[in-house]
Amino acid sequence: MEKPLIIAVDFDGTCVEHDYPAVGMDVEGAVETLRALQARGHRLILYTMRSDELLDAARRWFKERNIELWAVNENPEQSEWTSSPKVFAHYYIDDAALGCPVMFIDGVRRPVVCWAKVRTWLEYNRIL
Repeated sequence: MEKPLIIAVDFDGTCVEHDYPAVGMDVEGAVETLRALQARGHRLILYTMRSDELLDAARRWFKERNIELWAVNENPEQSEWTSSPKVFAHYYIDDAALGCPVMFIDGVRRPVVCWAKVRTWLEYNRIL
């Protein structure tokens, strides 16, 4: 594999169903795909609007599922080449990102990330 990629991952609507400020149910395929990315050496950044105790709950979600985060709301290496506050990543997986595949769950108004399609794309592009 080439150099590991940096992948920024949103939380609500991406890893878990929308239930903010609570932590929603796991979105199908999220845990398995994130673990697979981590196993391939890719670096995961939690990129979320959550803060304080609500951010702590999101961090716990990753820890309880044995998914290691490289960073939270920052790229620890980018200060070497920029002072920009925008988090650099090679890819962003976010239910609000234009082009990210989403799906609707019965009875829920807001879509969540369709991890089956994300995984297919990652495999097609040899990231997984």
